Amino acid sequence: MSGKIRNFHRRWVVVTIIAGICVIIAAIIMSRSESNRAEPATRKFKIQNSKPVLSKVEGFKIPTPRLRGDKLTPAEGPRFAGTQAGGGWPMFRGGQRLLGRAPGTLPDSMRLVWKFKTDGQIKSSPAIDDGLVFVGSSDANIYGIDLENGRQVWQYRTSDAVEASPCMVEGSVFVGSSDNFLYALDAKTGKLRWKYETGGQILGAANWTQSPDPPKAGRTWILVGSYDNKLHCVDSANGKVIWTYETDSYINGLPAIDKFEIRNSKFEIPAKGGVAVFGGCDAMIHVVSLADGSKVTQIDTGSFIAASAAFYEGRVYVGNYDGVFISADIASGEIVWKYKSGDASFFSSAAVGENIVVVGGRDKRVHCLGRDDGKLLWTFQTLGEVDSSPVICGDKIIVGSKDGRIYMIRLSDGSQVWSYEIGQAITSSPAVSNGVVVVGSDDGYVYAFQGH
Repeated sequence: MSGKIRNFHRRWVVVTIIAGICVIIAAIIMSRSESNRAEPATRKFKIQNSKPVLSKVEGFKIPTPRLRGDKLTPAEGPRFAGTQAGGGWPMFRGGQRLLGRAPGTLPDSMRLVWKFKTDGQIKSSPAIDDGLVFVGSSDANIYGIDLENGRQVWQYRTSDAVEASPCMVEGSVFVGSSDNFLYALDAKTGKLRWKYETGGQILGAANWTQSPDPPKAGRTWILVGSYDNKLHCVDSANGKVIWTYETDSYINGLPAIDKFEIRNSKFEIPAKGGVAVFGGCDAMIHVVSLADGSKVTQIDTGSFIAASAAFYEGRVYVGNYDGVFISADIASGEIVWKYKSGDASFFSSAAVGENIVVVGGRDKRVHCLGRDDGKLLWTFQTLGEVDSSPVICGDKIIVGSKDGRIYMIRLSDGSQVWSYEIGQAITSSPAVSNGVVVVGSDDGYVYAFQGH
């Protein structure tokens, strides 16, 4: 009998261990399945401008799933009121000149609507187009997220961290990775269309232009800087190189693009052509012909430039590592004015309005300057370095800080209107579309806010 009892106990122990292992495996699977799901800020929400069919689940109501193209996507969680397909923020700083301006206005107070979890820090700044949010993560993935409810639509894995911001053009998402490649993905599905290899990591976003000359006129070209010291111009259709422009050091930011060209030291608006303008870690502001990648001019700023330059009405606006913010006229090749406040560096890219320039600094402040003369109008103090790039929307500015907060600041006097504490550093720059603000954080989440 004792032998049978021992055998029984052995079998019982084995069964118990197997059952425990099964429970642990099931818990891991459930945890992973939840990791890429949106986390609604609240279970109570209102849906405006739509009349979904509702079903009752555990005491609260969830909209029934809806169709996006040929895929059924879940509509669980909060939705944005009046989100419009087609409205958006399709690239870093909102447009080709990198002005950091968003149309419309923002309310005086906003609420967290959803947050989306990735498995790495988010240095990438989101882009928004046609109801989708595009963003990279240090977990090496590029994500397509439903703007309305924060649910993952697709993801594409690269071989290294993705700190660059996506650029959405003609149904494709173009984004660089620290694995040295520029990727072209289908915006709806995330499927790879092509990838182009550079000789160094790509940390800055891509920009785009229309090819200026026959027989390639009307083709879309993609421009991106790399740590191989080169600005690359490639065909958006196939990723084949059009031209490259070499500098003396890394290119950390992206080029601003405008359909201007220099003739006899005067700015004119030609029927075609134009220039790409960017700062490099060689301390130079580079002005390059879009037609063939040839050098137009260079302007020495005295220290390396990590930020992306804004370009407006013939002037470039950018700060450098020595804490000098510069406005330069590219037709004359001269610096028009300089602003310096201490020795803290500028890694933030400036937002440029009609009369003002707003930029974050590593002195933990947001600076507002007169666009014509560079005179200080006001500063706003945060508790951390401001590498995030501000966005002007109506009479307000929205920007993140390494103190873990996103701030809304009144443009007229620099007073705080609203803030939200995320808790970990925000170096990602906000995307603003139709009153919705989307930003990433070092905690690995993408956050979406809307007015109350």
